[in-house]
Amino acid sequence: MHYNNAYQLAKKMKKLYLLLFLFCASVHVMAQDAANILGSWTGKLDLGQMSLTVVLNFEQANGDVVCTLDSPDQGAKGIAASKEFLSNDSVSIRIESIGATYRARVCGNNLEGVFTQRGYSFPLNMTKGKRVVNRPQHPQPPYPYTTEEVTFRNEKDGATLAGTITYPVGYNAKQKPPVVLLVSGSGQQNRDEELMEHKPFLVIADYFARNGIATLRYDDRATAASVGGDVLNATTEDFMRDAAAGIDFLRGLKKFKQIGCLGHSEGASIAFMLGSRKKADFIVSMAGIGVKGDTALTAQSNRLLELSGLSSSFTVKDYREMLNAQPAVKWVQWFIDYDPSDDIRNTRCPVFALNGSSDCQVISSLNLRAIEQLLPSAKKNLIKEYPSLNHLFQHCTTGLPAEYGQIEETISPEVLRDMAEWINYVN
Repeated sequence: MHYNNAYQLAKKMKKLYLLLFLFCASVHVMAQDAANILGSWTGKLDLGQMSLTVVLNFEQANGDVVCTLDSPDQGAKGIAASKEFLSNDSVSIRIESIGATYRARVCGNNLEGVFTQRGYSFPLNMTKGKRVVNRPQHPQPPYPYTTEEVTFRNEKDGATLAGTITYPVGYNAKQKPPVVLLVSGSGQQNRDEELMEHKPFLVIADYFARNGIATLRYDDRATAASVGGDVLNATTEDFMRDAAAGIDFLRGLKKFKQIGCLGHSEGASIAFMLGSRKKADFIVSMAGIGVKGDTALTAQSNRLLELSGLSSSFTVKDYREMLNAQPAVKWVQWFIDYDPSDDIRNTRCPVFALNGSSDCQVISSLNLRAIEQLLPSAKKNLIKEYPSLNHLFQHCTTGLPAEYGQIEETISPEVLRDMAEWINYVN
């Protein structure tokens, strides 16, 4: 019975998040008299409770046309498409990797058609032209501070991590400002924690530098300029050792006073691990879990269903049975069994734990409350929930992940200000 519930949920989630798991490749399609089709076309796929931006790209190469699909709201680019029919006035393509088709007619500068995937059909009208993304908070040169490219080593795991130290404006080695190691959320990400063309860690590093705080942000193991370290079999504990190596590296420089850790999502769990091991002098937990992994992920699933207008009676047992029916991933196995209680309870350094009330990935009412109850009472600790902010701490409408890339704001200015003021207060 429980497995059936999990199976039905999986089917519903597939309907809701049609483009969630996409795989990149390249393929050539033949074109005959299709000059009007060449270029990029952008449209919104309306899924009822949410919408996704879809981009079709048609580029000519050696007498053929290379056709690919992007889902920028999900950070997916270059999904291969193959031709069923292509001309100056109509197009029919198939995207094999996600079991989808798109058929449309050209009407001036528009494509008017239908997107179909696994039995579900949705109208999709597209306008010729590339999607223009505005990210007003991304810092632009010239910068009033200096940066330094560095590497540090996690010897146990054979990982060399590459990163950037951003020094505060007017940095003076004699002053020894505080420094913060930035640790990203789950999945391999670069030093900017880049997601859907947002760069939260770049924005944070810039803001901190303008407010007297140094940072070290780094590419996750085996990502971008970082090399080595097993990723396939790695768990949060393994990634914690990468972060610990970063803390040790900063201490060895002897350029800074207090050395803290700011972690986002999974990175917040790592921050508490470092806090409980007395590796960090202070920590900032951005959307960190405060309950056991399976409980946190079950609450996430139910919130996503609820926001999408579907039944949300999924239990922890349902969630575990659904995962057991799929190929095992070591990171997932470890995370669903991870209970952060001891790490939070044993963290004695100052803590700023924050979350957004509209976060549907780490539910604030569940996790932030648990952190507050577990954390030892201390004058410098701060627990704060921000109204109407999502998992990325953006002002949002629904909180759904598909909205992240559609929002121009990278991170709430209030959150940036509060974090900088608190770090300067505890130092």
